[in-house]
Amino acid sequence: MKIAVINFSGNVGKTTVARHVLLPRIPGAEVVAIESINADDGQGQALRGRQFGELQEYLQIADDVIVDIGASNVEELLALMRRYRGSHEDFDYFVVPTVPALKQQIDTIATLVELSQLGVPAGKVRLLFNMLDEGVDLAQQFDAVLAFVAAHPVAQADPACRLGANEVYARVRNSGGQLDALVADQTDYKALIAKADNQAEKLALAHKLADRRLARGVLPELDACFAALRMGLIGESLGRQPQRKTA
Repeated sequence: MKIAVINFSGNVGKTTVARHVLLPRIPGAEVVAIESINADDGQGQALRGRQFGELQEYLQIADDVIVDIGASNVEELLALMRRYRGSHEDFDYFVVPTVPALKQQIDTIATLVELSQLGVPAGKVRLLFNMLDEGVDLAQQFDAVLAFVAAHPVAQADPACRLGANEVYARVRNSGGQLDALVADQTDYKALIAKADNQAEKLALAHKLADRRLARGVLPELDACFAALRMGLIGESLGRQPQRKTA
């Protein structure tokens, strides 16, 4: 399974989708990050957009790959797809995260148009509605992009494929950890807090406890979002510890 996570716009949660929705639920998958700005952050295998030829070759030999395409490289990468005619067929699915902000919705529409013009069929394109405000109707928040897809059916737009705004993603990013590792963590933090010698240590442990609670709280939403993508895979809950390839 080869999946591209793509949007012309930044700040729509592409890396969140790649690392926290897709990666833990596709056994054996790896993330390839195409992002020139963050190419040295140590997360995954980093390629620049101009190295598209190398990426194509890798996709031929890899089994399960999630390609996280940074906003600064999307235009260049799509131009290369046009040059390498038929290269879009290397991907089984294109996941396009979008958020309520109007600019990002306009960029999302531009992304969908570009994918359609490349020849990507609607059945391979999935919209993912991200950063929803609690208590606000999805159709109201995403009226622009939903109206476009209704008039031009170039993607699948399932309202169940959604994620709410949640601080857990920033907390995981800032700590350098992994959300699935937090969910699986069995540490008795309350016992450790009770035994801690000083306030700073207690606060650090309390922070880890809060991170785990947030991670476990968002898990059902991540599972439901992945299921709504309908990629022909049976998504496994992080709590059931999906199989991974071992070295």
